[in-house]
Amino acid sequence: MRILISGATGLIGREIVDLCHSQGISVNYLSTSKDKIVSRDNYKGFYWNPSSGEIDMDCFYEVDAIINLAGSSISQRWTSDYKKEIMSSRVNTVRTLYHALKKVDSDRITSFVSASAIGIYPNSLTSYYLEDEREVDQSFLGEVVLAWEKEIDTLTSFGFSVAKIRIGLVMASGGGALPEMAKPVKNYVGTGFGSGEQWQSWIHIRDLARIFLFSAENRLQGTYNGVGPNPVTNNKLIKEIAKVLERPLLLPNIPKFVMNAILGEMSYILFASQRVSSKKIEEEGFVFHHKNICKTLENIYDREDEKKSPDKLLQKEFLS
Repeated sequence: MRILISGATGLIGREIVDLCHSQGISVNYLSTSKDKIVSRDNYKGFYWNPSSGEIDMDCFYEVDAIINLAGSSISQRWTSDYKKEIMSSRVNTVRTLYHALKKVDSDRITSFVSASAIGIYPNSLTSYYLEDEREVDQSFLGEVVLAWEKEIDTLTSFGFSVAKIRIGLVMASGGGALPEMAKPVKNYVGTGFGSGEQWQSWIHIRDLARIFLFSAENRLQGTYNGVGPNPVTNNKLIKEIAKVLERPLLLPNIPKFVMNAILGEMSYILFASQRVSSKKIEEEGFVFHHKNICKTLENIYDREDEKKSPDKLLQKEFLS
């Protein structure tokens, strides 16, 4: 099997590549940086520029499935120009893939799996969202995901299955939200945001990578939430981070107006509440390895410690 991945050098992409290689699956990947392109039997890079619609058509050679992860980070101040980049980086990547696939023989390709986001769901402390929710969050993120998914749906005109994975808060030590949330906790200034009652639907990065590969291999069709089965409140998450890092929480929660003054409109992502269900992907037969937030955090920081300390890793392997 060979999978084409856009966004393969990002946080989630790297985890999927690692998972693919552990299972003997070869990877073609698209990169906007020619410096990141390498060519090995099981890992071949190809240049593309979605802004102009440019793509190396050789990227589709012997590809059985496509995983699309491309998109600029939302964790940067939302200036007018950057908001345009957030939107275009998602829409143009899908559009470029669509037009390229129209020009090649896509009969070999069996599935297309694209990232999406739970930011499409309305901000609510009480609702519990399934994939069939019709209401869209009245925010910039809701607008982005709606346009993104509309573009992804154009690919249903091909003969392969098309799945959208709405990603929640990714728990990983190598990037994303967790290191930023843990940094103040490590420095004894950690605290929650606002009331702290906002729901955060989280997922361990390995489980998320497994969902993408599971969706590709099983040719899933439609929308699936890429979240774990047990959402937690912001207060609970911060307390569990502090517990694992063995740090006290001494400060009161930070009011919304303070973060708005610091981060501007982007601060919305700190206070938005989306309690999201993982039931649909589980009904397809997917089994989560990481269901408990405390054990998940312990697993992540144990992995981080092992990478920093080879002796600890060797000791663990010897004892097991």
